[in-house]
Parts: sequence; structure tokens; C-alpha cells
Amino acid sequence: MPLFHFRVIGAAFTLLIAIAPIVDPAAAQSARTWPQRSVKVIVTLGPGSGVDIGARLLADRLSVRWGEPVVIENRPGGDGLVAIGAFVAAANDDHVLLAAPSGSFTAHPFLYKNLPYKPGDLAPIARISNTIVAAAVPASLAVGSFADLVALVRAQPGRLNWAGTTASNEFLFAAFLKSAGLDMSKVPFRNLVEAANDLATGRLEVNVTAFAIARPQLEAGKIKLLAVTNTARASILPDLPTVAEAGYPELTLDGLVGFFGPANMAEKVREVIAADVRAAMDAIVEHRLNLTGQVPHFGGPAQFAAEIEQQRARLAVAAKALGIAPSQ
Repeated sequence: MPLFHFRVIGAAFTLLIAIAPIVDPAAAQSARTWPQRSVKVIVTLGPGSGVDIGARLLADRLSVRWGEPVVIENRPGGDGLVAIGAFVAAANDDHVLLAAPSGSFTAHPFLYKNLPYKPGDLAPIARISNTIVAAAVPASLAVGSFADLVALVRAQPGRLNWAGTTASNEFLFAAFLKSAGLDMSKVPFRNLVEAANDLATGRLEVNVTAFAIARPQLEAGKIKLLAVTNTARASILPDLPTVAEAGYPELTLDGLVGFFGPANMAEKVREVIAADVRAAMDAIVEHRLNLTGQVPHFGGPAQFAAEIEQQRARLAVAAKALGIAPSQ
């Protein structure tokens, strides 16, 4: 090839380099659609819980859809305060999500004076399921309905004790006892399985707990269920009434389980995640959720947020009955 041709090609190449835009790696990364890197999901409950199992099932499917790892990190204990405050709110990162029952934190403003986060720090993304929560008693306790239990407590003030599951369920039950003029002692448990075991042996008289936790003792014939706190009856417990049907609607509280993100997460990103979660909830996921005592119940950001606000309003009524003002 003549030397002239080499000079022309070289000049053209130099010109292309000169006029080509300078690409900033960081800018290129930010231009990608979410997620741009691995996603961490903080779970407020321990491994093996219904929330944990559901989160892991969805994480496997979402990692395939997103082409990025989805890592589950369990941070149980401390009533969810540490998980939410230190690992989600403090991170303020739209690649750090929370998987939790809303009942684990909606009562926080009424229970703690100094919260490590603000309620507005969490943005609802997608509702996954409703945990089946039931009022359970020992099989040996001479009651056959929730009304029978109320009558027994009224006849024996101060003699029976109780424990709850999420802070919100405990809050509602405590408000109910006060409003009804019932005297029971609350027993704190760090491990909810221990509460179910104590219920089976009669050391505990009432336990408002997740059906999944109580199920082994129920199948062993050591406890019995009186009502579910959910809005609707559970398909796997069709003969068990709701607390509203039993005559005590003030105890109604759905165990809303889902994904949350930081407050500054873009609405478009939340909508995308919600759509992907919906697509990931296949028949296998729904079957496994049923086995863990959860009713598959998908909802997008707006639906999830509206239900949580309804829950907060219900808790505000309970707080007023207990004479408690919100801390924030």
C-alpha cells in the first residue's frame, strides 16, 4: 500500500479519537437499568422462618431475571430495630432491600421513644403474602372459642398469661385487654418457638402467633386454635373463624409480608422490582409459601403502602386506648 494511504488512514483514526466522546466509567454504569450490581436483602427474621424461605425462593428467581446476585442476610432479634435502622435505613442504598412482615415495625413509633430510623425511611415495594396469625391455647384449656377465652380471663383475673408474635399483634392484644377490662400477664419470649412449646405444656395460656410456628404443636394435638387475626379466613384453615367473625374486630391485623426499599428509591425502580417479583411468584413459590403458613397475596407499591397505612391507623387507635403517644 502506498505511503500516502497509510497517512490518510492514520489521520482519519486520529480525527475519530479526537471527536469521540470521553466515556466516564461511572456515568456509563449509572446509565444502566437497575440493578447495576448485586442486591442485598435484609430479613428481620431468622433462617427457616416463613419470611426467610419466601425471600430466598424469590431471590433465586430474581437473580436470574436481573443478571446480578441477590444475597439474603438474616438480621433477627431486637424487634427488627437493628435490621431496619442499621442495615437498611442507614445504608440508604437502593441495592439494599428489606424483607419483613409490616407488623414487625408498624408499632415501633408507639413502643420506643428513640427509634434508630424514621417510619418514612422505608418505601413499600411489593407485598408478597399474608402470614396466617392465630390465637392459640393449650389443648387442655377448657375453652372452645375466643368468647369462651374472654369469659375465662374475666372469671380468673390475673391468673392467665399470654405472649404475642410481632410487636403490632402484641400491641393490639394489649389494647384489647385494657379496653375489655381483662387482666392477663404478658410473658416476653426472644424465641417464638419457645412460646409455642410453653403453650403446648400449659405454662402459657394464650399465644397470638404465626400458624407456621404453632403448626407442629397443633398437629401433635397439644394446642388448639380459636381464631385468625387475618381479615379473611385462611384456605388451609377453612373452619377457623376470623377474630372479626368471632366478635372481636379490634384484633384484626393482616400479617403483610413484602419487600421495602429506602425512601429515596425512585418510583420507577420500585415499579420495576414489583413487576419482577410478580413474575417470579410462580406456582412453586406459591406452594412453598402455603406450606410455611402464608397466603400468597401480591400487591404493588401503591397497594402495599395503602394497607400499611391502614395498619398504622388501627395501631393508632390501640395506642390511644393504651394512653401512648407516638414517639415520632
